Amino acid sequence: MNSANSAAVVVGVDGSEPSLRAVRLAAAEATRRRRPLRVVHGFIWPLLHVPVSPAPDAPPGGGLRHQAEELVAAAVREAEATAPGLAVSGEIIDGEAAAVLVGESPAAALIVLGDRGLGGFASLVVGSVAVQVAAYADCPVLVARGAERPDEPVLVGMDGSAAAKLAAEFAAETAVARGVPLVAVHAYRHPASTGPGDMQPLVYDEARLHDTEDEVLAGSLAGLTERHPGLRLIRRAVHGRPGAVLAEASGSAQLVVVGGQGRGEVSGLLLGSVSQSVLHHAQCPVVVVRASR
Repeated sequence: MNSANSAAVVVGVDGSEPSLRAVRLAAAEATRRRRPLRVVHGFIWPLLHVPVSPAPDAPPGGGLRHQAEELVAAAVREAEATAPGLAVSGEIIDGEAAAVLVGESPAAALIVLGDRGLGGFASLVVGSVAVQVAAYADCPVLVARGAERPDEPVLVGMDGSAAAKLAAEFAAETAVARGVPLVAVHAYRHPASTGPGDMQPLVYDEARLHDTEDEVLAGSLAGLTERHPGLRLIRRAVHGRPGAVLAEASGSAQLVVVGGQGRGEVSGLLLGSVSQSVLHHAQCPVVVVRASR
């Protein structure tokens, strides 16, 4: 995560309604974090060698470049209306949308985008641009989806991994900024392995297992309230599949935060199965936090 005070919140726009929703969410988040907002549009047409200027006999204001300028200007106006006084800038960058946003990520505090854009396939729950940016960005990525519940808590998924601990720090900062509690959820299915080659017991005491997993959760959250004064922290150890547990819990949250890759994930994956499941099934906006490469 870029910690420089000058790092902006970056929002990707394409003129679609989901991207305008992302603009409103990004403007509110930039205001809370006291960051400027940067509106970015990936302009792919020059890469495809398509003429972007109006034809010689076309009326004024034509051409693909002018259309891109208009949609960026509209997004800037939307941000300024959402958060009066916020420093907002807009830019058109030649390139494919996901590549442009990933390119912005090293210098960004946060990237925000809609769950689906123009031209997305109707069968996709979350668009390919959102998935690609969440998988490759070098800063946290906020995907605007689901319902907005400003009075509900922030939710973070915990599994003891380094990525989850980074997610917990981001979630704690966000919960304090929004003035709501942070609910830390640890989903488990079986007793944890104690070492190489050991076997999970076929029969175990569910109550004792819950207490053990709650202790694991408490340990992974150690020091969080001290590092984030004013944080109201709630722990929940829940028996079930992590993706399904978090998706269900997101129905009573305003935001769910997950690490990009959790414990036990295949190391070659850029985005873990749990974070992908939450991206596709959460009932509120989702933040994916990955460790910088």
